[in-house]
Amino acid sequence: MSPGVLGVLSESSRQGGSSSEEEERCYLEDGASKGAWLNRSSIIFAGSDKWSVDPRVSIATANRREYSLQIQDVDVTDDGPYTCSVQTQHTPRTMQVHLTVQVSPKIFRISSDIIVNEGSNVTLVCLATGKPEPSISWRHISPSAKPFENGQYLDIYGITRDQAGEYECSAENDVSVPDVKKVKVTVNFAPTIQELKSSGVMLGGNGLIRCEGAGVPAPVFEWYRGERKLINGQQGITIKNYSTRSLLTVTNVTEEHFGNYTCVAANKLGTTNASLPLNQIIEPTTSSPVSSPAPSTAQYGITGDAEVLFSCWYLVLTLSSLTSIFYLKNIILH
Repeated sequence: MSPGVLGVLSESSRQGGSSSEEEERCYLEDGASKGAWLNRSSIIFAGSDKWSVDPRVSIATANRREYSLQIQDVDVTDDGPYTCSVQTQHTPRTMQVHLTVQVSPKIFRISSDIIVNEGSNVTLVCLATGKPEPSISWRHISPSAKPFENGQYLDIYGITRDQAGEYECSAENDVSVPDVKKVKVTVNFAPTIQELKSSGVMLGGNGLIRCEGAGVPAPVFEWYRGERKLINGQQGITIKNYSTRSLLTVTNVTEEHFGNYTCVAANKLGTTNASLPLNQIIEPTTSSPVSSPAPSTAQYGITGDAEVLFSCWYLVLTLSSLTSIFYLKNIILH
């Protein structure tokens, strides 16, 4: 330790954290006539005379030996070496301390929300400041999401519809809590028809055909019977369209209503369709077995599970009817 300077103390300062004030403490030995503080080569104080124009700096003298430099509202620009210099009877003596200003992470730039077509390449950007330099990480907010490598840039090649959603950027450097921002990625894709089902209907009854689809933007649905486009509210037809489904209801069914119905789903990326017949159900009677129509099965691999259930129901009804007749005959005979 230099003669004349008893010691210099300093701690790292955290900007925006628990400390906004920094004090560089310098203690002088007996015989030191005058002290001075310098930042690099610039004089801040010489004795009690202030040379710096910065209003945030001052000298603290709790006792005759203390000659400490105080800095209010510490900023990252305050980072660097500080020198306490004293004049003794023989020669000037100095001791240096380095002030390290730690800065919380702050994301100052992130990609805007974007809309892309399926199969496109996507690059997301997230830039942050802080000291120490923050680590950047990405996370896709999805139950099936896979982890990404850390970095300012996130590249997604041949993006799929499953990769749509929110992406979260986190900047972290252990000074304070991470800074987090999100960007939304919308992936457009051509419509698909996922399911097409109908229930058989009796004459005079109401028939329903349900068309389930998907697509971004949301598809527009249309219905056809044969080559003729069906209009909502005409000829007993009611059509209700939603974002992912369309319901066609036929009220007070006549012979003319039976036949093949086609659901068409379209958006700006394409068009698709699927067809399904609306079948007639003959009203069951107790005098003779009734055969039910074959289940309606849509094209494009759409299953007819619901129609199989209808067929089984009529089989049970017929068997139940026959059982009832057999039971009544036994009662009469006995």
